[in-house]
Amino acid sequence: MAPSTSHASVLLIATILVLLLAATPITCWRPWPHLKPNSSDLLYDSSKKYEGSSEFVHLRYHMGPVLTGNITVHTIWYGRWEKSQKKIIREFINSISTVNARPPSVSGWWRTVQLYTDQTGANISHTVQLGQEKNDRFYSHGKSLTRLSIQSVIKSAVTAKSKPLPTNPRNGLYLLLTSDDVYVQDFCGQVCGFHYFTFPSIVGYTLPYAWVGNSEKLCPGVCAYPFSVPKYIPGLKALKPPNGDVGVDGMISVIAHEIAELATNPLVNAWYAGQDPSFPVEIADLCEGIYGTGGGGSYTGQMLLDHGGATYNMNGIRRKFLVQWVWNHLVSYCTGPNALDQ
Repeated sequence: MAPSTSHASVLLIATILVLLLAATPITCWRPWPHLKPNSSDLLYDSSKKYEGSSEFVHLRYHMGPVLTGNITVHTIWYGRWEKSQKKIIREFINSISTVNARPPSVSGWWRTVQLYTDQTGANISHTVQLGQEKNDRFYSHGKSLTRLSIQSVIKSAVTAKSKPLPTNPRNGLYLLLTSDDVYVQDFCGQVCGFHYFTFPSIVGYTLPYAWVGNSEKLCPGVCAYPFSVPKYIPGLKALKPPNGDVGVDGMISVIAHEIAELATNPLVNAWYAGQDPSFPVEIADLCEGIYGTGGGGSYTGQMLLDHGGATYNMNGIRRKFLVQWVWNHLVSYCTGPNALDQ
């Protein structure tokens, strides 16, 4: 959906004021491919259901485990990655638990995730830390992966003869990141990332994992929006990424999405909405495309501009990031760092 004339004027004014202000609020429309111009979903923009709130959402706890112990993220870099790209992603993960970032912060965003509990009342862990890493520079399973072959990549990483990744089913997450020249089943058409758990018959263990792909060459207008825009929407201008990398900056929000859902639904039997655990609607799914106050429907909500004109909504340790909000089950709407930052 193209911005209205008045909306474009607001963006122009915000761009001018960025020279005077440290962080200027901006707004943006999210171009949903499945919505038609007259779709009733677009009417939500003017409704009073701000931040995606809805009385129709029935997120329930299904008694499965959540990650209440210190969470360790073990990363598999599949394909060719620049050092600068790895650094952006590492610093985002390290920012989840930091107490030193300026509000609105990534750690403030994570506090919404921490509100979820298991059947004993224990909350999701505050601590999310980087674990060990494995590089697969030579595409050991090719440049076109299926969902099952992704599990084979993880098996190779945890069973490698040299420096295998540790197997920690209770509090270890396995994050498989594919470079911009790797295609994964359903990538771009249906998903930008997903999470599940490995099958003992393939990997030897039941391990919660997530896959996220770099979309810069394949479909940046789909998976790196708003830092790239779809070609089918003429006149819509891409926003400047906060870390100067369209593909990786686009991945950050997807990585955050999957880590939040892995923490609250690691074995797909804990926190989700809907009746079918094979197709759960989880805490980040409920806030898809919402990045700030007022977001809902196809409207992303209010975001910020830095001195250089880059768009973000959260501060990390040394960087800025754009991350979608997550569902707060205590108040039944999406919340970001502003609500819980101290």
